[in-house]
Amino acid sequence: MAAFYERQTGAVLSTGINRYMYLSSHRFFEPGQIRAKYSQTETVERVEELKHPIIRTALELMGIAGGIEISSIADVPSGTGMGSSSSFTVGLLHNLSVWSGRYWSKDDLARVACEIEIERLGEPIGKQDQYAAAFGGLNLIEFLPDGSVRVEPQHMPNERKAQLESRLLMYYTGTQRSASAILGEQKNNVAQSDKFAALSEMVSLVYELRKVLYEGDLDDFGRILHQNWQLKKALASGISNGPIDQAYEAALKAGALGGKLLGAGGGGFLLFYCREEAQPAVSEALSTLRPFSFQFENEGSKLIHYGH
Repeated sequence: MAAFYERQTGAVLSTGINRYMYLSSHRFFEPGQIRAKYSQTETVERVEELKHPIIRTALELMGIAGGIEISSIADVPSGTGMGSSSSFTVGLLHNLSVWSGRYWSKDDLARVACEIEIERLGEPIGKQDQYAAAFGGLNLIEFLPDGSVRVEPQHMPNERKAQLESRLLMYYTGTQRSASAILGEQKNNVAQSDKFAALSEMVSLVYELRKVLYEGDLDDFGRILHQNWQLKKALASGISNGPIDQAYEAALKAGALGGKLLGAGGGGFLLFYCREEAQPAVSEALSTLRPFSFQFENEGSKLIHYGH
């Protein structure tokens, strides 16, 4: 968030996974109209009549006034902390840039997605998800005080990367939520010295975690996740709750070495680091939650098909 990185460089260690947002565009039969199909279907005469804020703003920004049909489907629902909203924005911009005959780099896609979500729509969010969606892969992403963003790909040895992947377990809590209220409070709390200090410590953990990826005991990855989660919970009310805390403690008691709730908090997915021999016990302890398999993904936003 700007409230932090404008005072001190921020950083995250982030990876894309093989769960996707699919966006397609097609020339609409009615040249003077726009159709948008997502969880609802809208057919309008003018861009400004669209209710979907991201589609409306992207079309306005790209200067597309009509004759287009946009559809989206997703592997993961919104409000689950997996960056689906920003993935939608990045994917839509990628689609519309090709539609308009323009070339946009991954940095362009992420930067303009941030402009749409943060500046034009006023969402109280940060820049992490847009850059993760655009670039894909495992990256150290740094947010500099001048507003620029630096993406540094992390190239782990294949064997170590496979071992890490096999030790990460994800579970769906069954709860979806809007991140805006939690992030709005967190944004306001950054001015408090203890909250700012917690965020500073979280940033320092990023570089410790990066070091663990390449050398030393991989189990420290779990322990650092645990430290991060303890700090994150203190940033705002609503980040965790009773059921989430109970599930987290049950996983640790069963043998997980650490973990965190993904996204802003309040629901969505829990991620754990767990050695292979303890995974059956952790799965049993979390039997009321839905396991969610995934693999690391390296490509980020990409064009799957283009046809006239």
